[in-house]
Amino acid sequence: MASGALRRRRGAPFRVSVVLIATALVRLAASAAERTATSGPEPDWHVVSVAALLPPAACTASKVASNWSALHVVHRHGPCSPLQARSAPPPHTELLNDDQARVDSIHRKVAAAASPALEQARGAKGVTLPAQRGISLGTGNYVVSVGLGTPARDVTVVFDTGSDLSWVQCTPCSDCYEQKDPLFDPARSSTYSAVPCAAPECQGLDSRSCSPDRKCRYEVVYGDQSQTDGALARDTLTLTPSDALPGFVFGCGERDTGLFGRADGLVGLGREKVSLSSQAASKYGAGFSYCLPSSPSAAGYLSLGGPAPANARFTAMETRHDTPSFYYVGLVGVKVAGRTVRVSPIVFAAAGTVIDSGTVITRLPPRAYAGLRSAFARSMGRYGYKRAPALSILDTCYDFTGHTTVRIPSVALVFAGGAAVGLDFSGVLYVAKVAQACLAFAPNGDGADAGILGNTQQKTLAVVYDVANNKIGFGANGCS
Repeated sequence: MASGALRRRRGAPFRVSVVLIATALVRLAASAAERTATSGPEPDWHVVSVAALLPPAACTASKVASNWSALHVVHRHGPCSPLQARSAPPPHTELLNDDQARVDSIHRKVAAAASPALEQARGAKGVTLPAQRGISLGTGNYVVSVGLGTPARDVTVVFDTGSDLSWVQCTPCSDCYEQKDPLFDPARSSTYSAVPCAAPECQGLDSRSCSPDRKCRYEVVYGDQSQTDGALARDTLTLTPSDALPGFVFGCGERDTGLFGRADGLVGLGREKVSLSSQAASKYGAGFSYCLPSSPSAAGYLSLGGPAPANARFTAMETRHDTPSFYYVGLVGVKVAGRTVRVSPIVFAAAGTVIDSGTVITRLPPRAYAGLRSAFARSMGRYGYKRAPALSILDTCYDFTGHTTVRIPSVALVFAGGAAVGLDFSGVLYVAKVAQACLAFAPNGDGADAGILGNTQQKTLAVVYDVANNKIGFGANGCS
């Protein structure tokens, strides 16, 4: 009995020592974290003020660096947009649900081209797209303003790398959606002309018809069943006050259904001959570049031609003949906080990766996303941030309420050839509010679906489409 008591007395100081050491280690870790906040960021981490998580209410746009046939790019729902309405922007859930509709449309288009029989079978099972807003391979998130006609009439249009034919709504219009500006009037342009049915531009359209006077008619039906149809025409497109593209082929829409974000139309930058980038290639060179701003309160640019930034890292532009409009890149891996996520490159290569200016959230194969999410959550666990509810398609969210500074692990995308592209903080988190900031990636529903590199991850990068040399480049700090 006495010896047992003695053993308990001897063990007590040992247990107390363990508790003291553990407490000291916790305090040491907290002290180290506090020093990081004041002395600067850790390697491979973003250190951001909570006050900077949400964009300013006013437009802070200044002149962007690129000036080679450059157009001003702004988010259509932000304070810099010429389309801005007095009402508040759509809720985040609505924007993300619309984004899923666009992704579904891309997947259907890729699947139908690769295997028409398989797509027909999917349709027989009742897989349909929600008829919401005119966004699926149609209206995207970023707009530019150009001049059309002579004299030039300013029009604000969405730019989209997933579409080819450019179009605006024209008068007379038998059925047009509501837009902010007056309709384009062909009768007031001295350089407007209709394209004949026999013209190569007409023959190259996916869906066309002829009017009784043998003029070309076009029709584009988007994945959400929105559509535009009208007359195929030519007119002068003015990019900057001193730079114009005569004889630009576009659609003069006379029947347009769906809500296209109050924009006057769309400008297509796809790979087909009718796209703006293809039509402008003989003058500016085969290629274009853009930079999407870090927030809706800032501005970026869209340039036709011109040199690539010196810091651009390139990867091959993959060609898939079954979907010639899309631009593909060879995404082969992901890094979180400087460490490679353990996912085989074969997982990414199964269906390829489309780079798209209109999709908001990057979609990864399920296995790749699971690895990314696990690595990201593990890194965030270092600081014990409170988890927040999921937001639509985004399932890994955090509540930063009460914090003045947050530390977020870096994310880098690795492409074929070894190019590793670090993402801006704005490309890692989708911030709905301070209490709900989410990892800005989502999984595909099927490992056989194409991955999509969305515009959130492209923010602040100079994205260079070097069509002449079949490569795509990414340069950091592209908008500055």
